[in-house]
Amino acid sequence: MPFIIAFLGLVMAAGVWAWRIRAAAQVSRDLAEMAGDVVAAARRLGFNRRLNLHPVESVDEPALAIAGLGIAFLELSSLPTAEQQRVLTDSIARNCHETQTRAEELMIVGRWLVSECKGAQTAIPRLTKRLYQLDKAGFQPLLAVLNDVGQAGGGLSPRQRDALEEISRGMKL
Repeated sequence: MPFIIAFLGLVMAAGVWAWRIRAAAQVSRDLAEMAGDVVAAARRLGFNRRLNLHPVESVDEPALAIAGLGIAFLELSSLPTAEQQRVLTDSIARNCHETQTRAEELMIVGRWLVSECKGAQTAIPRLTKRLYQLDKAGFQPLLAVLNDVGQAGGGLSPRQRDALEEISRGMKL
């Protein structure tokens, strides 16, 4: 009897181990697919990362900096919903004069830029500085995008208010 219980325990342990291996393989496939989406979107946008520079310093389009700032601003309040992301995509398309498809690609690369900055809090000053370098008049479309994001979230959180102050300092207003 103890041998049967031990054998069943071994079979269960092997089953759990195999299940975890399959789950890890699925996660790695998902990550590889996500990385492929980012690379494809960056290639379609013509984004080229320069060596020995932070990826934000390689941004050459104000619309891409605005998309990254919009994503970072959205993530400051809480985990973004699908509706908030849709509003952000529509706002980028409208205020940056981009197509809907291109706005979605800007969002993909913008999210990657925010993750390369190690989070929304550190991405905002860096992307604001880059936007100011690219287009000193870029504050107007950025403000319109952030206004749409704030309205979609039902108002501004304290962290978003602090980020607005940081953005106004970065844009030298």
